[in-house]
Amino acid sequence: MVKKMLTLLTITSLAATISACGSSTSSSGSTPDTSAAPSTSAAPTASVDPNKPKPEFKALLQYGRFDPNAEVVAKFLNEKTGYKVTYDMLPVENPDDKLNLLMANKEKYSFMLLSSTQYSKLAASGALEPIDELVNKYGTNMKNVISQTSWNGAKLNGKIYGIPQTGSGSIVNTSLIVRQDWMDELGLKAPTTRDELYTVLKTLKEKKNVIGLSGGKSPLVPEILPTFGITMVQGTATTGWQDVNGKLVNAVENPNMKKYLEFMKKLYTEKLIDQEWSLNQSNKVIENFTSGKAAIISNGYFNAPTVQNALLKNTPNAKIAAFPYLKGDDGKVQVMGTAGISFYVGIPKWADNKEDIIKYLDLKLDKDIFKEAAIGKEGVHHKFENGNYFPILPKFNDEYNNASSFLTGVDEKNYPIYWQARVRKDPILTDAFTKNQEAAKGNIVIDPLSFAPPLEAIGKYNLKLQKLMEDTFLKFITGSEPLENYDKFVAQWKSEGGDEMTKAANEWYAANKK
Repeated sequence: MVKKMLTLLTITSLAATISACGSSTSSSGSTPDTSAAPSTSAAPTASVDPNKPKPEFKALLQYGRFDPNAEVVAKFLNEKTGYKVTYDMLPVENPDDKLNLLMANKEKYSFMLLSSTQYSKLAASGALEPIDELVNKYGTNMKNVISQTSWNGAKLNGKIYGIPQTGSGSIVNTSLIVRQDWMDELGLKAPTTRDELYTVLKTLKEKKNVIGLSGGKSPLVPEILPTFGITMVQGTATTGWQDVNGKLVNAVENPNMKKYLEFMKKLYTEKLIDQEWSLNQSNKVIENFTSGKAAIISNGYFNAPTVQNALLKNTPNAKIAAFPYLKGDDGKVQVMGTAGISFYVGIPKWADNKEDIIKYLDLKLDKDIFKEAAIGKEGVHHKFENGNYFPILPKFNDEYNNASSFLTGVDEKNYPIYWQARVRKDPILTDAFTKNQEAAKGNIVIDPLSFAPPLEAIGKYNLKLQKLMEDTFLKFITGSEPLENYDKFVAQWKSEGGDEMTKAANEWYAANKK
């Protein structure tokens, strides 16, 4: 966490280092212009004079454990578009420091795949080219397949400095999974409320002498929080905003958060949840479940094959089931979902051939080119059955396992459908993903800031306040700090940046909510 905060500070120094490279922008935290994003009117097709040699590009990607230049997708895109692109990657350690250095040296990248923090810092420092006019002129495909909501989420001070890239659509990642063989042995039914969950935990602890619910590090359990009317994405309080009478309120200021902590403290005191919760890493939580030490964990569908295979290796007759999502005190089910902008594709201010860069990025979003770049050739890498895409293995894994790293914006209508081929690579994975989505259908809640642009105040205080929240909440749950100090914590959270985050969040929300 400290390392992330330090690298965040170093990239801020870009403003002083490269301010001479072009007109710098003002602070990215002000309320964005809500005027139309790039026009959807007809524009010239992204094509180039066939007699004129196309320029070569160099791109910067996020870290991955593979050589991007050797990938089938890279070669396909070069062949299909006529543009030759070579790739570098940011390192796994201190990526922001490396990016800072590359930008200070004005490295000749044509385009870069950037996180939200990287995007906002580079845009504010004047390192990125505003692309509104270029997109209007040459971005026929991207204007058609990227939504107005996403374009708004790329606006900083009324200008767009990068192509917004969303992902797989609105999905639910986690559910509470349980040793169903133990549930059957004890005659227990799956809980549908928080009180019923308590009873199940108590019975499992008493009858099987195991940890009822194991967890680690984060004090926030995404399947229990919504029963208190608190919906937060990925269990992160500093991005856990809720609309309360038209205004955004952070979850730490929700009066029910204290009630949630009281419930978790009760579970901890009665030893119904892991007594080493504050120490456990994610791998330890999985180990507790697969070794038979714990009955229940919150598990992501993407971990399902690992968890099930490890459990069956240790206990061949074991069974796993997922609990239904629990009803809240109002009798309603709410499930936290994920959505929004994952990355931004920016063009450095000093890049050559900016018109061709946009033409190339637009060609990648041509319907046929995009589909093949995403999931390969039909009949070779994937097949289409009953309205669904399925990977053809092992060809898909061999040649398209890393395809998503080459995305520079997506067809927002079709990519969530194409993407599901990736969760059909393993029947255990497919089953876990499908059951999560079916169980949550109609009850998914998305963070209202999911499609907001990077807001300066949140970028500035997010990491620090998330750590403050996690550390303090764990102390409340374990009893090392009395819950009577909750108001004191909220006051500290507000004074150390929470109020500024709330102000920035509401300024954007007031200007953009429908």
